Amino acid sequence: VIDGLLPNLLHGFFPTWIKKDAQGNIEKITGLGFVLVIIFVLLVGWLSSLFMVGRMVDFFDKVLENTPGIKIIYGSVKDFLEAFAGNKKKFDKPVLVNVDANDVWRIGFITRLDASDFDMKDHVVVYVPHSYAISGITYIVPKEKVKPLNNISATNAMKFTVSGGVVDVDEEKEKP
Repeated sequence: VIDGLLPNLLHGFFPTWIKKDAQGNIEKITGLGFVLVIIFVLLVGWLSSLFMVGRMVDFFDKVLENTPGIKIIYGSVKDFLEAFAGNKKKFDKPVLVNVDANDVWRIGFITRLDASDFDMKDHVVVYVPHSYAISGITYIVPKEKVKPLNNISATNAMKFTVSGGVVDVDEEKEKP
């Protein structure tokens, strides 16, 4: 059934691609079955990944978010990772921040331009990561104690900070 039906259907949709012999029969297309099987397998895989994987991830996400004890840790780690790599990238403004002594500066990232939630309108919130760790310190500092690092990308600033200053920093030209 497929031998007769499929070539005729294809000829109906793509008449210039499929040739007929002198008797009007459609010529066999070498490799058509192989190509169709590959397309079918890819299509089934793609469709199943859309429905199944997405639903499984959502299911486990809800389970972890509703599990007492794990909920706090999982939610915090999830938000932290989304700030780095997800759609909510928060660590995209590298700065130098002065928090200890006049001549000591730390590399950090502005996470909020306004700290009015803490009754500090002229302050910004800066996250300073630790070297070789996933931890860091959050400071609320006056705006004048923060210098933007316009010539260094957020990625290079993070690599430099997390490596403890071992990695070279590639300076970037200022974007117009």
